[in-house]
Amino acid sequence: MNEILFKDLKVVHLRKKNLKNSYISVRQKQEHSSLDVEILLKTPHISTQILQEILQEKEAWIRLQISKLLQNPPKQIRLEDEVELFGEIYSIDSSLAQDLSARLTKVQTNNQEKILQCYDAFYKQISLQYLGERTAYFADKMELIYQELKYRKMKSRWGSCSSHKVITLNTQLIKIDKTLIDYVIVHELAHLVHMNHSKAFHDLVASYIPDAKLRRKKLKTITLL
Repeated sequence: MNEILFKDLKVVHLRKKNLKNSYISVRQKQEHSSLDVEILLKTPHISTQILQEILQEKEAWIRLQISKLLQNPPKQIRLEDEVELFGEIYSIDSSLAQDLSARLTKVQTNNQEKILQCYDAFYKQISLQYLGERTAYFADKMELIYQELKYRKMKSRWGSCSSHKVITLNTQLIKIDKTLIDYVIVHELAHLVHMNHSKAFHDLVASYIPDAKLRRKKLKTITLL
């Protein structure tokens, strides 16, 4: 891992030989209390020229993500004191966070990485229950069948649906408002019928989420960590 310069931007370059494609993410550095943006480029390439070409091609997108992050900074919680659930911040002593509190007590560490792992495990546990129930509810309502439902922490998307009818939901969904969670679930289920974002696709989503456009717009203002 090394840092490279692209115009006025500092980019962290992580070379991964096994990758087939290159990936760029723009996020807040979690170890900072103030808003500090990090640009990460994962790629199998090492050539300076190729790296600059990749960044040049994605420059507009990168600057848009930085702008969105600065305008709508993610909510900040005090680790080991608070937890973010369904669009609200709760005390770690809340009944909703009992399992997280128990996990943190068990590890008893000042290592931030291990503390964040406790949070991630907690969010996944809640996801298995809540997201599973909501997905089953809407699948029944829409009369659709998926082959498998997976849960994974993702940094660039809220969910996905494969051509094999496997739906994957981001465990970070548990942090946002329940109405937005429902929108994401219906969105991914609709891909079982339309593997695109055509008018027919959006009409199907809107038939179950009438204010889908408003929810989609709001979802775009939320920064993934």
